[in-house]
Amino acid sequence: MQKCENCNSPFSWSKISKSLLWLYKPIECDNCGTIHKITIFSRCIVGALTILPIFIFFYFLSPFNNDYINIGIGALISIVGGLFAPYVVQYKEEL
Repeated sequence: MQKCENCNSPFSWSKISKSLLWLYKPIECDNCGTIHKITIFSRCIVGALTILPIFIFFYFLSPFNNDYINIGIGALISIVGGLFAPYVVQYKEEL
């Protein structure tokens, strides 16, 4: 999990996930007040964890003839990727 670059205070999972939900809103450290922004590479990782598995499932792995089931399973895969994303994203101190 990401830590503050200034004071090494860890960011909570919920704080990072809220930042991702609000279109990569910067995170403020609760301990020292330093502002951190998500890196461009981490934005690509979030996209890959949430959108790429859906396309792989739809185009290569979808065993069902029912589109509603395929959409439901794709949404479930996207949610799981979104829950995992706060563990892999990186934030840098805003200058």
